[in-house]
Amino acid sequence: MGLDVGDRFSQLCVVDQDGVVIQEDRIPTTRVALRERLAGPPARVVLEAGTHAGWMSRELTALGHEVLVANSRKLRWLYHNEHKTDRVDATYLARVGRWDPTLLAPIRVRSAGADGALRLVRARASLVRARTRLINHVRGAVKSVGGQLPPCDATSFARRVAAHLPAELHAALEPLLAQIAGLTQTIARYDRLVEHLAAQVYPETARLRQVAGVGALTALAFVLTVDDPRRFGDGRAVGAYFGLCPRRADSGAHRPQLGITKCGDGLVRQLLVQAAHYILGPFGPDCRLRRWGLELARRGGKNAKKRAIIAVARKLAALLYSLWVHDTRYAP
Repeated sequence: MGLDVGDRFSQLCVVDQDGVVIQEDRIPTTRVALRERLAGPPARVVLEAGTHAGWMSRELTALGHEVLVANSRKLRWLYHNEHKTDRVDATYLARVGRWDPTLLAPIRVRSAGADGALRLVRARASLVRARTRLINHVRGAVKSVGGQLPPCDATSFARRVAAHLPAELHAALEPLLAQIAGLTQTIARYDRLVEHLAAQVYPETARLRQVAGVGALTALAFVLTVDDPRRFGDGRAVGAYFGLCPRRADSGAHRPQLGITKCGDGLVRQLLVQAAHYILGPFGPDCRLRRWGLELARRGGKNAKKRAIIAVARKLAALLYSLWVHDTRYAP
């Protein structure tokens, strides 16, 4: 079965073992409709990664089907079709699933529990982004009239800059400071929830927090995103999973140096990079990982510091995975 998923309706195509289309249908994208229409004999169901992929995969698996969630990055042939329709997409997915499923680079779907907890982490990240945009707007507005605000972090921004707003901007910016203060309080509540989840529900995060620069948020996001540590053969694959490995476009003797792939979860990748900044920064404690990163940065060359940050983040991902799997004490 190939399932082209939409927000309201999904297009279904069923092919037999000879590749002949034996059924086409348009079904509502709801749990009830899936259970009613697809409650037949077990089959291989192929759908694209997307907003609905998680819950649909779990529903179809519960019905006894083999579910493959196709990696959208590997389906460019689907998007570049000059006669693209929902029916054509569903047919393509069904035929590739019948022929060679490895071409779909199937994605592993997280468990319902991990997915629900990760929503909390993502909600916090959304609030942090909103607060950052408001702070940048306030600073930019003050600069535009020749003013200057004192340096401060995001948590104390609303309190410290209130007395430094130019008189002509009070009416425009004071409501924004109130919103920033409210967001800061809400983010603090999320932080307490993250600490509770890490300590009570996911105690394995304590193993990861042995590393300097890795707090409850980074450890929890890492554990929730990986979900099952047995899915990887070794720690090196974890760096690639979070998009921290360089892209490759080799052709003959030509091997250009490219940026990282940025595949996988962007939030965890951002948190790993932030931890790498701390490890290599002025407050990072002495350890082998820091020494290795600083030596990499000292080699010089264009963007040496940036490359060192990414390299440390990649090694940090492998280190966290190793601490989790082997339940060992970290020796810096």
